[in-house]
Amino acid sequence: MKKAITISAIASNQGKTVLTTALLHHFKNSVRPFKVGPDFIDPQFHQKVTSTPCVNLDTFMMNKEQVKWIFDRYTDKNMAILEGVMGFYDGMDKGCSAYDVSTLLQIPTIMLLDGSATYITISAVLKGLKTYRHDNTIKAVVFNRLSSDRHYQLIKKQIEKDHEDIKVLGWIPNHLESLDSIHLGLNLSDENLKKLDSISREVLQYIDIPAIENLATSFVEIKNYPFEKVPKSEKTLAVIHDKNFSFLYHDNLEFFKEVFTKVLTVNPTNDELIDADIVYIPGGYVETNEASEALKNSKLFRNSLIIHSKTKPIYGECAGFIYLGNKIDDKKMSGILDIDFEMQKRFTRLGYYEIDGIKGHCFHCSKPVKEDIMSKQKDKVYGTYLHTFFRNHVNILKERFEI
Repeated sequence: MKKAITISAIASNQGKTVLTTALLHHFKNSVRPFKVGPDFIDPQFHQKVTSTPCVNLDTFMMNKEQVKWIFDRYTDKNMAILEGVMGFYDGMDKGCSAYDVSTLLQIPTIMLLDGSATYITISAVLKGLKTYRHDNTIKAVVFNRLSSDRHYQLIKKQIEKDHEDIKVLGWIPNHLESLDSIHLGLNLSDENLKKLDSISREVLQYIDIPAIENLATSFVEIKNYPFEKVPKSEKTLAVIHDKNFSFLYHDNLEFFKEVFTKVLTVNPTNDELIDADIVYIPGGYVETNEASEALKNSKLFRNSLIIHSKTKPIYGECAGFIYLGNKIDDKKMSGILDIDFEMQKRFTRLGYYEIDGIKGHCFHCSKPVKEDIMSKQKDKVYGTYLHTFFRNHVNILKERFEI
């Protein structure tokens, strides 16, 4: 048995990140953070809070046994905290929601419900959540944006009357002083890191932490390694990684270390040279003025990548794909692939996709200028908009990485 909980809500912008952040900080020395779904932003945030890499659990991109294995592999701390995606059931149509993952792993879910301007109706909302799927793992609630303890007691009384199987764990006041000048969920600067103590104390001051620890459980049975086994490669892999190429699934990095004899991290911002057999460029941001300036000044890095591309494999995802092209808007890229990109005002793609048997996720506001394509290849250089997991798509390593 492992100790784990899921934090979910009825929608985005309900306070999941605030509660998750407070709990992660409280348990920071003994917690492994997980994120349901394909998100890259929250995992970076979780890692900053805990100094422990966050692991994505995605039941669209991986099958059930594979997700169980991933969870078991990385649940190496006293506590695991999973942050859900959007609302509890959102994503069910694609097979990946907080409901799907928490049910699969049998992890109790704490629902964070907005109790502002209500007290009885919120009990009806909870009933709807519980009865929509009877095998759900909703076991407890925390109420957000309450005005006073009196308000909380009104709601608590109604919930305990209507839902004997639900534990009421506490509440979070509205207008917390420590959150007035910080926007959680997008970034956590060094200055804001200093505020985590006060943020965590304020968020958790009326929440029963021992009850959360008692609630936290998970039963996962792992039989065999549910992925194709790959022989160890003698080749060296260079992973391009800095603040502009930061969309890197933790399991991908760990898998690379298992497969390749040597895995190097190359930082373009520091203008580091590439000396490897294969290059992997993850997603991130190359279209911003700040990123463009940093990449423009990384001449040694760019030249070594161009030289590498003439005889050796390169695999680029999303921002990596764009950087392999000529330019995005007026910002010059490497020019290795003959393709131009332009930014759009809205998302061009957002969601799950399956291309040539590869399951993945896309979210980008850019598009090629002359052709509506999701990937492009020239010789041994391959760029794609698709983010994916390599552990369950080892054919990518065989075909694109040439191992």
